[in-house]
Parts: sequence; C-alpha cells; structure tokens
Amino acid sequence: MAEVFTRPTGPFGGARTSGAIDQGLRSFMLGTYNYMALGVAGTAVIVMLLMANPALMHAIALGPMKWVIFAALLGLGWFAPRLFFSGSNTMAHGAYWLYCALWGVLIAPMIEMYVARGMSALIGQAFFIAAATFAATSLIGYTTKKDMTGWSGFLSMASIGLIIAMLVSFFFITDPGTSKTVSLGISVVVVLLFSVVTAFETQAIKSMYIDNASYGGEAQLKRSSIFGAFMLYGSFITLFIHILNILGMLNSNNN
Repeated sequence: MAEVFTRPTGPFGGARTSGAIDQGLRSFMLGTYNYMALGVAGTAVIVMLLMANPALMHAIALGPMKWVIFAALLGLGWFAPRLFFSGSNTMAHGAYWLYCALWGVLIAPMIEMYVARGMSALIGQAFFIAAATFAATSLIGYTTKKDMTGWSGFLSMASIGLIIAMLVSFFFITDPGTSKTVSLGISVVVVLLFSVVTAFETQAIKSMYIDNASYGGEAQLKRSSIFGAFMLYGSFITLFIHILNILGMLNSNNN
C-alpha cells in the first residue's frame, strides 16, 4: 500500500516547449481518467455477474477466499510500481484489470446486501457523492501550486493505520453498538483521508508525465497513464465503499 504513494522521478530536460507539455499533459490526463472510468465500469460488470450467481458470491463472502482476495489487493498495491514500470504494457494492463476485477469480487456481497434490504437508492447516492468528491479533490490536485510530495510518508502511514484499525474492529470488537460506532468513525476518517490522497495522487500523476515527457518514450508514458489510473481507481473505489457505509448506517439509524 505504501508504495502506491511513490512515483518514478527523473530529469526534465528542455526538449519540449511549455505549450507542447500542456497539450501533452491534457491528453495524458484524459487517457488516465478514461482508463480509470473503464476500470470502474469493469468492476460494476463483475459485481453484476456475481450477483447473478448468489451461491458463488456467498461462498466467497463467507469463506476464506475473501481474505485471499484482500491480501491480493494489498499485494498489488504494494508492488504496483514494480509491476507497472519494470515490465511491459501487457503486464501493466494485466495488473490493472486484475486489480479492478478483484475489487468487484470483494465488494459484490456488500452491494447485494444493500439491494436485498431495499436500499438500492443508497448505492446510487454513494456513487454520486464519491464521484463529486473525487472530481473536486482531483481538480484541486491538478491545479494547486502547492508541492504535496512531502505528504507521501504521512498518507502511507495513515492508510496502513486505518487498515489495522479496520482489522482490529472486525476481529476484536464484538459489541454490535460499539462496532457500529467504530465502523462509522473509521469510514468518516477514510473519506477525509482519501480525499486528500486523491489530490496528492493527481499531482503525482502530473509530475510523472513531466518527468517522463522528454526521455521516457511512448511506452513509458503509456505505463505511467495506466499506473495513474490504478492509483486514482483505488482512491475512488475506497471513497465509494466508505461513503456507502456511512449512508447505510445513517439510514438504519433513522429507521
């Protein structure tokens, strides 16, 4: 997870004009956002396929496979820079689409639970709020003049701390009321943290383009674009999950 917040660096020569950089950067960022949107769509397809096969989905949700998937997601997050920048475009694509598919498998039982409880509208609301939050914070990261590079260590450690807190809550807090309160608190913190992470990652993706524009070549830029989508996808899906959790708990409190 920590290594998702690092990026390759390199010298930026003066071979390109600022106009060429601006035009190339817009194209690069558009490609990154398109990859991310396709990843979200692919995850939705996986979710729908699993919801059409309840036996398989419940076997995953109730069995040890969910922990294997969770570990695989953490592993992909940790080793992502090596997978994307040490291999080929094919490996970069494979790692990205596998990541999106694993998320679909992991969240399908949660989505099915909301549908079964007649709370489908909350899914759409959570998606809209997550999309609006993502768009706003990504725009901030794209336009801000403040250098956020120094935030890498804090964001990495905070993310690891939240993962530990979620595992402790799941395994050791047995009182339903306390567990619900802790879960709500964690989700609020996660939404706040990953709003900042989204801005940080967007700025890092811009820097990846500038670092590689003059010397990296088209293949390197392509892998950078897919890696950028990988980073942003992870932040968006995390925002969506925890916003949905917040809405679900608030809605249950009102009923």
